[in-house]
Amino acid sequence: MHLSEIRARSTALRQAVAAAPDLQARVPGCPDWSLRNLVDHLGQVQRFWAVVVQQGTSDRRPTEDAVDRREPHGDLVEWSAESTELLVAALSTAEPDQPCWSWWPAEAAPLTAGAIARHQVVEAAVHAYDAQETIGKPEPIPDAVDLVAEFLEVSYGSAGEWPHEPTRVAVRTTQGPSWQVGLTATGSAITTDDHESAKMTLSGSASDLLLALHLRIPADRLKVEGDGQVVRDLLAWPSL
Repeated sequence: MHLSEIRARSTALRQAVAAAPDLQARVPGCPDWSLRNLVDHLGQVQRFWAVVVQQGTSDRRPTEDAVDRREPHGDLVEWSAESTELLVAALSTAEPDQPCWSWWPAEAAPLTAGAIARHQVVEAAVHAYDAQETIGKPEPIPDAVDLVAEFLEVSYGSAGEWPHEPTRVAVRTTQGPSWQVGLTATGSAITTDDHESAKMTLSGSASDLLLALHLRIPADRLKVEGDGQVVRDLLAWPSL
């Protein structure tokens, strides 16, 4: 249930942090944050979702008090590693279809432990890239095809009304998988329409697509076919 990926990407973040000469260095992908803030953020996120999974079938968001030792304490890297293991331990004891609270609507993704695990891979992967970029050693995100799919389903699927003219966008990975996204006043939906009907196509490696969709790299790193304004509108649309 994505546990090895969560561990691997979280470890990659900590390796970058351990190599950093200054934990107060600004993070290019999150310019309001220092590298220390980045580690703090991911650790708190992982501890929070561990409690969500442990809480099980509750339809309520856990309170802040329910998250044990959420603030960093002791050695920051060790606290981060402990945070990852708390999340992995909670997920490892839950069935993938165990109902859980989540912030996204059920129409975007299941409200289950499995969907939480999948989203936490994306969270750790993008922030590991952030840490690597901060120390000047960014690396492509490995095995990113499913992470692109998760972004299209969850981030776009929970973004609400598309505030522009209805359109269809094709997203193609160089690895093979591709999707078409319909954007309308009712929101976003993955469609089964032929990709030739798309008004705009974004193509690139799964890593580059994921990073561009998260505003970590410029869209000109991708191959863009069709209406360039749709690209600009698309990247400005979800509040990340």
